[in-house]
Amino acid sequence: SDILVPGVSRNPTRNGLFTTLLEMGADITFENPRDEGGEPVADLRVRFSALKGVETPPERAASMIDEFPVLSVVAACAEGVTVMRGVKELRVKESDRIDAMARGLEACGVRIEETEDTLSVHGVPSVPGGAVVKTHLDHRIAMSFLCLGMVSDQPITVDDGGPIATSFPSFLPLMRDLGADITDGA
Repeated sequence: SDILVPGVSRNPTRNGLFTTLLEMGADITFENPRDEGGEPVADLRVRFSALKGVETPPERAASMIDEFPVLSVVAACAEGVTVMRGVKELRVKESDRIDAMARGLEACGVRIEETEDTLSVHGVPSVPGGAVVKTHLDHRIAMSFLCLGMVSDQPITVDDGGPIATSFPSFLPLMRDLGADITDGA
């Protein structure tokens, strides 16, 4: 795959996910760097690459606190173990995101380990999927598991995708444009 994502923030206080993905071996390039509204942005070109598990240091957590759910999904598809440290703040977000991701990944056939401040995800060659995941009305949990559904062996269902429309109304059309077979349960 080769996807261009235009106008992505490159604010250094929010770049932890990109740093981690690059450490995992992601093929990401930052094209057309510029300032928009006083913030650095770039167009991201993302191409397929094999990923490996890494350990994220606790001091990086603040720069990617909202991206840990999607990193957990990426980690499920990487070779080896990804250890995310310094994530206890995720237990008091819209939901306990550590618990929600852990239970959802387990339901999809991915081995995890968790502590109060750590989530470890054991990557698998092929994510079985086939689960109904509880989102706890958390948009990031719902979006992350819909992304995992694109690569899992069996479809993944989220119990409530409604909160996605509030935070990212164009998410479902964008995912469908990328080839996702997402249907509404209504």
